Amino acid sequence: MNVKSITWLLIVLTLPTQNATARMRIWRGLKSLGCAPLRDGAWLLPETHVTRQGLDELANETREAGGTAWLLKLDAEDDQSAAFREMFDRSSEYADLLADMTHFDPLAENVTTANKTLKTLRRRYETLVEQDYFPGAGKFEAEARLLTLEATLVSRLSPNEPHFQDGQPERLALADFQKQTWATRQDLWVDRLASAWLIRRFIDRKARFVWLERVQDCPSDALGFDFDGARFTHVGHRVTFETLLASFGLESDLALMRIGAIVHALDVGGEAPEAAGFETLLKGLKARIQDDDALLKQGGQMLDDLYAVFTNP
Repeated sequence: MNVKSITWLLIVLTLPTQNATARMRIWRGLKSLGCAPLRDGAWLLPETHVTRQGLDELANETREAGGTAWLLKLDAEDDQSAAFREMFDRSSEYADLLADMTHFDPLAENVTTANKTLKTLRRRYETLVEQDYFPGAGKFEAEARLLTLEATLVSRLSPNEPHFQDGQPERLALADFQKQTWATRQDLWVDRLASAWLIRRFIDRKARFVWLERVQDCPSDALGFDFDGARFTHVGHRVTFETLLASFGLESDLALMRIGAIVHALDVGGEAPEAAGFETLLKGLKARIQDDDALLKQGGQMLDDLYAVFTNP
């Protein structure tokens, strides 16, 4: 954010004296937004859609609780704006986070404890990013370190999950991939299930599937997917489902792309509003279905419904 382009918001509050609960709630709201205190009762933020909405809500809550609130817009001079910006320097907080990451060992003996600790570090990072209105080197260093730690721990928790390969998916013709045998790891989960559904629904309607106990036993004439060394796997930033979309020219289908976002979020992380609900339903299916062919059939019906909703919102 360029210093000259910054518009600042100043909220001036007199908190209610008789309502301790409301005082604490408003104070926590100011802290969660990352407000910088100018003096007692006056807090500053750069103006964005999120900060404007957040401060509006806090002002309304203050008034409803019996206090007073003024929300003002400031057009500061360049030197004053630069001084304001320094009040939002998060470099020391990123340094503290990086120090804790340095002391964290993703290969520690107790993997359950390591996983909980890493999730705590992730939450700290995400909270810090939400309050970092002028990100710099600290943010990117912390992000890179966190992703490295997460990748290391994931490889321990899910040793058979494919690693990301460099490059771009190859572009292929559907006509060359008909009536094929396709193979992936047994005990289907999000990416493998959705990829198998995609193959049978949009790529190879006569596809036959082999569920592998060991990927080393993949038949030589089968098209492997979603494991290291498979014909179709994680490439670049894409999970296997997304690789298949790109390989067969299906990325123009917005409904499939929305399903791809869900698969990506549940497989390697990310944001997709429907991801939590889809995961819950899939866990329910797996709780009562152990056979992968039956799981694909019923999970495929669920994906059919999701595709229909996304196609006709």
